[in-house]
Amino acid sequence: MRPTAPPEYPDDPVAEPVQRGRGALSNESSRFDSERRIRTTDGWDTAPTDATGEDELPPLRTTLTRDATRTILARNSSPDVPFDRSINPYRGCEHGCIYCFARPTHAYLGLSPGLDFETRLLFKPDAAKLLVEELVSPKYRPDVIAMGTNTDPYQPVERELKITRQILRVLGDFNNPVGIVTKNALVARDADILGDMAKRNLAEVFLSITTLDRALARDMEPRASTPQKRLDAIRALSDAGVPVGVMTAPMIPGLNDHEMEAILEAAQKAGATRAGFIVLRLPLEIKELFQEWLRQHRPDRAERVLSLIRQLRGGALNSAQFGQRMRGEGPIAQLLSARFAAATKRLGLNQVRYRLDTSRFAVPEAVRTALTDAKRDGRQMRLL
Repeated sequence: MRPTAPPEYPDDPVAEPVQRGRGALSNESSRFDSERRIRTTDGWDTAPTDATGEDELPPLRTTLTRDATRTILARNSSPDVPFDRSINPYRGCEHGCIYCFARPTHAYLGLSPGLDFETRLLFKPDAAKLLVEELVSPKYRPDVIAMGTNTDPYQPVERELKITRQILRVLGDFNNPVGIVTKNALVARDADILGDMAKRNLAEVFLSITTLDRALARDMEPRASTPQKRLDAIRALSDAGVPVGVMTAPMIPGLNDHEMEAILEAAQKAGATRAGFIVLRLPLEIKELFQEWLRQHRPDRAERVLSLIRQLRGGALNSAQFGQRMRGEGPIAQLLSARFAAATKRLGLNQVRYRLDTSRFAVPEAVRTALTDAKRDGRQMRLL
């Protein structure tokens, strides 16, 4: 009897199984890796199935790693960004927004911009202490510090870690202004600090609302607050005296752009006085991740959406050109801008531009005294 030949393992990759409650559908190697990871199967998969017959996977858990960074202020010199410094308490973001332009930054950590970005997070427990060190430096010149410009400062882990809240306390003590953009209603938790800072013209907050459709939001930004909770946060912050706005971002032609006016109107009714919008950006790995998501979750309109995006980007899926990357170019981009301008005028948004006050900045007396005592005694001051 001739022996049976061993089964051959297929060389072709197979799709990642869909992880419920996550945005990305895959976990490709970072662009800096010399090797590419792929999934294959030998045909002996024995995963249990749910009632529909689909694979039932255990939840993909979020892991946290301490970030031992020695600095906390990130500097920026982009000509189309209205701030020159920011703070990111976290690297990676559990919200899992499939379009997030911060995803490619995970590649610098040797991790995937896909599922790794939303499940393997780094947190900065010493952020408040490091911020004090920056602010007491004789070289520091006060200006608005932006938060939420890369990853969200109010993602779910903030509920327990409270790193963002600690940072706000420091900024309030030093009278240094802050501007926040977030997709999480958790920001309303800090209405006490933000409201107090707002009395001194030191704080403003933008809630980013991409859609009012809960089903689309659940698929596109699975662990961000629901659209209604974000509107509730606008109302809570407004009631606390915090200048609050709405970002209809990103606008994706053929997918959510038809909601622009409805989002602006709902936010204005909730208390927003300012508004902005940005069109979808698909740099680096996000192009593949977004196309994969789109064909899985909205297959009936995928090709039309991609065609419209190319019309915004001169035939490509992305353009990194300063000045155009946020708004796009061509007739569709012009129409979006015209619609936004007409809606904000009708709703009375952006009538007043808040200019946060940098003139109040001062090192608190207690910190100044501790610095003097430490210098006199020849020891290092315990800042926090």
